[in-house]
Amino acid sequence: MAAERNPAEGDRAGRDPAGQDALLAAITGEPLPPGAGADARDEHRAAVADVALLRAQLDVLGRVLSEPVPEPRDAAVARRTPAPRPRRRTFRLALGVLATACAGTVVMGLGWLVAQGAGGTGDDAASGKAASGAEHDAAAPGAGDREAGLVFGTPRYLACARLVAEGTVTGAEPVPGTARHRITLRVTHAYEPEPEADAGPGTGGAAPPDTAPVTFLLDDTTARLGPGDRVMVGVPRQEPVADTVITGDRDIATARARVTAALPESRTLTCE
Repeated sequence: MAAERNPAEGDRAGRDPAGQDALLAAITGEPLPPGAGADARDEHRAAVADVALLRAQLDVLGRVLSEPVPEPRDAAVARRTPAPRPRRRTFRLALGVLATACAGTVVMGLGWLVAQGAGGTGDDAASGKAASGAEHDAAAPGAGDREAGLVFGTPRYLACARLVAEGTVTGAEPVPGTARHRITLRVTHAYEPEPEADAGPGTGGAAPPDTAPVTFLLDDTTARLGPGDRVMVGVPRQEPVADTVITGDRDIATARARVTAALPESRTLTCE
C-alpha cells in the first residue's frame, strides 16, 4: 500500500516540494514529493516527456528566428530587391508551430488538471497512499506559517508530535460506531518521543527489544492497515488519531531520511 498524502501539504507547504502536481513538477523541474505512488510517477513521466517535446520545438523556433537576414550589397540592390517571400513564410510557419504547440500544451494541461481534480482524491484514498490530516484555514492570519510547520517530517512537526515511529502492525481492530481502527504497532525505530537508547544525538534509534507496543487510532479514510504491514506513522501531540501513515519500503526510506535530518533542529523547538 503506497503512502497517502494530503493535497494541502504539497500546495501550501511546498504534499513538500506535493506538490506539486505532476505537470507543475515537470515544468519547474522539481521532483515528486515523498509518498508519490505509481500513478503519480507515470503521470509525471508523461508530463516530463510532453514538456521536453515542447522545449525541443521552441528550441527549433528560436534557431529559426535567430538566423540573420542577408543584407543587400548596396542601397541600389536593396531598392530593386524586395524582401524574400520564403523568409516571411518561414516566419509565419514558425509562429504557427509555436501557437499550435502552446495551445496543445495548455489544453493538455487543463485536461490533466481537471481529471486530477475530479478523481485524484478518490484514487489516493483507494490506494492508501501517505495521508495527513493537518489542514488549516488559509484565510486565518499566520495560516501559511502554521501549515509549513505541521508538514510531516519538518522540525516543527516533530517537536509537536506525540509519536513518530516505524514498526510492524500486529493488530487492527475496528472501533464500534466509528469509521476507525485501533492499530497496535510493534515499534522497531522510534523518533518521537526520543528513545532512551538513542543511536546518536537527534538521530532516533532502534527501539529496545522489550519496548511495549504502541496503539493509536486511524481513520479508515486515511489508510487501511492489517497485521504484518510495515509502516511509518505520525501522531500529533494531544491527539489519539494518526494524521500520517506511510507504507512501502521506498517511501518509508525517503521519509526516514527527511525525519532524521530534521530531528536535531526539532530538539531545539517547543510546541506552541
